[in-house]
Amino acid sequence: MTNQIVSTRAAKVIARCRELARISDAPGETTRLFLSPKTRDAHTLLTWWMRQGGLEARTDDAGNLRAVRRSAKADAPTLVLFSHIDTVPNAGAFDGPLGVLLGLAAIEELGATPLPFHLELIAFSEEEGVRFGFPFLSSLAVTGQLSAEQLARTDSAGISVEQALRDFGLDPDRIAQSCPLTPNTFAALEVHIEQGPVLESDNASLAVVETIVGQSRLNLTFEGQANHAGTTPMPLRHDALAAAAQWIVEVERYASDHTQLVATVGRIEALPGATNVIPGTTHLTLDVRHPKDESRHAAVAHLLTKAEAAGALRGVSVRAKLLAEQKAVPMDRALTVHLHQAAERTGHDAKPMFSGAGHDAMILAPHVPTTMLFVRSPGGLSHHPGESVREEDVEAALATVLNLLVHLKPHAKH
Repeated sequence: MTNQIVSTRAAKVIARCRELARISDAPGETTRLFLSPKTRDAHTLLTWWMRQGGLEARTDDAGNLRAVRRSAKADAPTLVLFSHIDTVPNAGAFDGPLGVLLGLAAIEELGATPLPFHLELIAFSEEEGVRFGFPFLSSLAVTGQLSAEQLARTDSAGISVEQALRDFGLDPDRIAQSCPLTPNTFAALEVHIEQGPVLESDNASLAVVETIVGQSRLNLTFEGQANHAGTTPMPLRHDALAAAAQWIVEVERYASDHTQLVATVGRIEALPGATNVIPGTTHLTLDVRHPKDESRHAAVAHLLTKAEAAGALRGVSVRAKLLAEQKAVPMDRALTVHLHQAAERTGHDAKPMFSGAGHDAMILAPHVPTTMLFVRSPGGLSHHPGESVREEDVEAALATVLNLLVHLKPHAKH
């Protein structure tokens, strides 16, 4: 395989991503929600490309587009290449589709090269969680975790997940039969853009993800006393917003002092919200992430203590409610080593890294040995129309994936 061939493939992957991005629910932008009418158009285009690559595609009853490159040995195990094709509103072209189309390019490049395992390519139809308010619907389906309660969830139009599937011509009653990974699936690989600035700052093309971070999301309420802004002296105020502001600074300071920890206050609402009234109530969100769960728990405990201390200085009470918690998910150690070695054999230094965002890989990992390859996001930009990739980075990723596939032995311990 020559560099020129890989370069041609990389350019083709990028062009396909941009062509797929033009299939959008909203004119003039890339927005493609789960099972929207444009999803069918996206499936049609992807199916055509899969057929060009010698694959036959099918849509399972969770709406995932799937194709298999079969080994000469019928009872061979299966390796899964996967990512997602749904988007956030007004998205870029590469968050999700890059992994799907790079996987297809790898299969095309293999041609007739024999492998001791089947390759299954999965384009997950839902990862972002935009339409129904919860993410990973598709990967939950293939791992047997999609619940009746989740199928009953409704979108803004009152349509349930179950009804959306039926409207798309699918049968939610058959999810347990048509969706699960094959029982002999021995490995899974997701290629994804980093969606952050770390690789860019290191001037690196690739990273091998070793852990997807755990997350804690909370709501906090600072409850003081609303009062007249002109007649209440400063020492006699119970300003909920001032207490919250002191605490927000502590959130930033504490996270900045601890390696790998990120903490974000993403939303603030001060009430009653008048210019001449001291805020009596302030609602805030807190998002804390770390690759080690014990460190994340310690950070949350510290920050809640500091919130109470900031409130106590002003006679302001503090209440906290846990909204969601996700444990950190390590990638398979042996498979991750194989991915590092594949990058090295192709002349690329793929640094070890953790993912600060959630991905389908975290849903598959507890069920099948899974690894993940990050590709640089120029400018650290994602979930934005300006999202991009560099051809040389896609070349590096494609070469690494191909090298992994031709060297990996399914009987190796993972």
